[in-house]
Amino acid sequence: SRIAKALGVQVPLKEIFAKPTLKELAAVIQELDESPYAAIEPADKQDTYPVSSAQKRMYVLQQLEDGGVGYNMPAVLKLTGPLDRARLDEVFRQLIRRHESLRTSFETGADGEPVQRIHDDVPFTLTELASAEDFVRPFQLQEAPLFRAALVKEAEESHLLLVDM
Repeated sequence: SRIAKALGVQVPLKEIFAKPTLKELAAVIQELDESPYAAIEPADKQDTYPVSSAQKRMYVLQQLEDGGVGYNMPAVLKLTGPLDRARLDEVFRQLIRRHESLRTSFETGADGEPVQRIHDDVPFTLTELASAEDFVRPFQLQEAPLFRAALVKEAEESHLLLVDM
């Protein structure tokens, strides 16, 4: 939203993860058409919120498919140099605290329709894996966060940061 306010362009979240350096992100921003920034007013706080038609479709399909990964958005970033693991872990915790979408889970409401619940706090662990092989797996939509991150150590100062949403 800061990019939209300052530059008048909407950068898709996927592009931010796909283009992690400022140089790459600047190239994406230059290619985007200007769009007027429209602030969205926060909704009143509730226990649950209605889902959009797209969210409803994804929820129903996930229930029918019993946990597929077709809607997962994985990304990999190579980190080179000294790694401050505690700081990286805290960055992810701050992201989750800041963005409600990363603290949202989905469930079936009393009327049988899917609803979303925004949690005040969710547990998060930056895991360490021996390989990236089994990182992408189905999310349990009833359990926030619907986001995970892991590190694969390649060498003392070389890591792969795996992110899946």
